[in-house]
Amino acid sequence: MVAHAYADQTHSVGIGNEVKSCCEHDSNRIRLDRTYRKVLWIALAINAGMFLFEICAGFAAGSVSLQADALDFLSDAANYTVSVFVVGRVLQYRAKASLLKGSAMGLLGLWVFGSTVWHAVFQTLPKAETMGIVGALALISNAAVFGMLWTYRSGDSNMRSVWICSRNDVLGNLAVLLAALGVFGTRTGWPDVIVAAIMAGLSLQGAWQIVGHARIELHHSLVVSRETRAG
Repeated sequence: MVAHAYADQTHSVGIGNEVKSCCEHDSNRIRLDRTYRKVLWIALAINAGMFLFEICAGFAAGSVSLQADALDFLSDAANYTVSVFVVGRVLQYRAKASLLKGSAMGLLGLWVFGSTVWHAVFQTLPKAETMGIVGALALISNAAVFGMLWTYRSGDSNMRSVWICSRNDVLGNLAVLLAALGVFGTRTGWPDVIVAAIMAGLSLQGAWQIVGHARIELHHSLVVSRETRAG
């Protein structure tokens, strides 16, 4: 009798610990989602503001690399907006959002490539001083966002896509600064064109990674959904 009662008590404690562990996991997940959502809102505000500033500066300076970087800010702002609304949702929705973001990044890369070809043909000469100043401000902004997103770099495809965008932005800003130095030193537009081509390549490479990861997650979620219905 005593042994039976002890076994029941031990079983109840085990179930209680499992429920407690589950509740703690859900609580931690909710807390993580809330924190991540706040970070995304901050990143969204920074990218939207920098897009408006850099697109004006890019056209004023006649720099295709600045224009490409500005459009990258716009793409990221759109990506962060999508990410904000899928945080905490099931994997299938997050994977679909990543597919959308990866496709947008790929289209941006193609547009930058086309613009780069145009500037190469017409041999435009951008203003190196404006490129340097704006590129430095963009680098500071993206470095701040990159630091905030570092913790989430190994999450699902949605989190990873956001981090990849941020990483590419920092690399792109460094490339713009190098282009400014190149234009100032050579007095030709070729450094600007070369950097823009590199940024187009980064966008296409990042899009390939994001879409590939999202497709794997989407396939997995569909398989699990079918198994759940069948069971």
